[in-house]
Amino acid sequence: MTSIPSLNVTRVEQQIAPIVRALAGAIGEADQFLAAFRRRADQHQDALLFVFKACLKMDAIGPDVDVALRRQIALLPRLCMGDLPSDPALLRQTVMTLSSRLAALSAECSTLSAERDAAIAQRDAAVQENDKLLMILSQYKRTIFGPRSETLDPGQLSLFITAQAAGAVANDDVTGGKLPDGADGRGKRPARRSRGKLPEHLPSIDVVIDIESHICPYCGERLHKIGETIKEAYDVIPMQYRIKRIVRPRYGCRGCRLAVLQAPAPAQPIDGGMATEALLAHIAVMKYGYQLPLYRQEQMFAAQGITLDRQTLASWMRRAAWWLKPLHTLLRDTVMSYPRLFADETPLPVLDPGRGRTKVCQFWAIATDDRPWGGPPAVVFMFAEDRKAIRAKQLFGDYHGILQVDGYAAYKGLIKNGGRLMQLAFCFAHARRKFWDVHVATKSPIAAEALQRIAMFYAIEDRIRSLPAAHRAAVRQTDTRPLIEDFKPWLEARLLEVSKKSGLGKAIRYTLNHWNGLTLFIDDGRIEIDNNTGRAQHQADRAWKEELFVRGQRRRRRDMGHSRV
Repeated sequence: MTSIPSLNVTRVEQQIAPIVRALAGAIGEADQFLAAFRRRADQHQDALLFVFKACLKMDAIGPDVDVALRRQIALLPRLCMGDLPSDPALLRQTVMTLSSRLAALSAECSTLSAERDAAIAQRDAAVQENDKLLMILSQYKRTIFGPRSETLDPGQLSLFITAQAAGAVANDDVTGGKLPDGADGRGKRPARRSRGKLPEHLPSIDVVIDIESHICPYCGERLHKIGETIKEAYDVIPMQYRIKRIVRPRYGCRGCRLAVLQAPAPAQPIDGGMATEALLAHIAVMKYGYQLPLYRQEQMFAAQGITLDRQTLASWMRRAAWWLKPLHTLLRDTVMSYPRLFADETPLPVLDPGRGRTKVCQFWAIATDDRPWGGPPAVVFMFAEDRKAIRAKQLFGDYHGILQVDGYAAYKGLIKNGGRLMQLAFCFAHARRKFWDVHVATKSPIAAEALQRIAMFYAIEDRIRSLPAAHRAAVRQTDTRPLIEDFKPWLEARLLEVSKKSGLGKAIRYTLNHWNGLTLFIDDGRIEIDNNTGRAQHQADRAWKEELFVRGQRRRRRDMGHSRV
């Protein structure tokens, strides 16, 4: 009979006891976790629904709610509640699965949040773009249908000005408290009407309408003149075309029958042509001075029984431009010799033959106006084939003086590239117009206040216009400088309150970026506050755009020798 070995029960109990205690502890912890899990699930079931709905529509959640939501996500399980296993191993596996799903849902939530932020950024960009388009539309509507004046309501002035500024404006000569136009600093002018005496420089003819008999019908005595009634009226002699015959007699000698003499033919503006200098000058003045196109002049000639086609008239204008080119060169050199110039450029669409489309060129007006100090005004027009910055350097690279311009970037390159330009003054009218566009489009109070502040600068300029340069500089130091020094920090503070990409932000940044050139007029009485002298020349010759648009490249080059004094 086989003996059974004895079993040491005490030792076995000692070995099993730690295992049983560990298992009991694990089961207890699992039970506690399960109970807490179920309590949390029951308490936050509504929060779970909120999380799932929020994931579908993240844009509806504000920043504060988003923080609370993230905290809930870190605490809540993301699965439907059901019966949980009682086996600790299965329970541990379930918990690990829940943790993985929770991590995945948290990552998905972060992704949706990032997409939401991107959508909000796109929405803000779309709103800014919409505001920009609305401002452009407002500008077009105002250009086509609205008034051209940029005058503000004078009643708003008291809302913004300080006591010092009020004193400066109180000294203004503008009556009734009306502010000047921001563009030129002048109030509304009364309408001009042709009343009273007619111009004395015109020749006059007398048409006497007398009575039939100078015998008194009552007594038969002879009448004597005791007065007269005179009525003046404008009259015109209709333009009359004529044929100018140049006759050169030819002489011969009967004695020797050898000599044949005749006066030499005078020089003609067009070799072999049939137009005199007077006719060429008339056509050029009507075309370039009064914007009467050649096809209309062709019709006017036809009404007089004269057949002249446009091709002939155009060839005459090319020849006239060739004759006037030395005068244009002299005028350009004369204008560029002045110590202070106004310059303004404008884009110009020109037909590009052979390509079936137009190209954008540049049309420049360079002017000087020293009439307040006894100097003559003059302007010369220049043409550039494109809008490259090198064109400005070609025009002003050798100039040494004061150049008053707008904010075109090519002008700044004159100084950066080491040009001889001494001073570059910018135009306050350009800066003001940017605030005006914002004010009209959005009724922004910040833009309105900026306009009122700039209007005070112009009110002072209106008082000192045409005065000596030293006097103007002294007034600007006492009256304008305090306003200017207060204007810059105000702009810097307002820039922190608005979006830099908005129209108002761009207007403020434009003013601050050009601040040194905009305020250069304070220290130099010769400099104007704006560049309206140069711009006025462009407005007077705006019809040139239409004329150059319909002409080809080759013809345009030879027709650009046009200048005005």
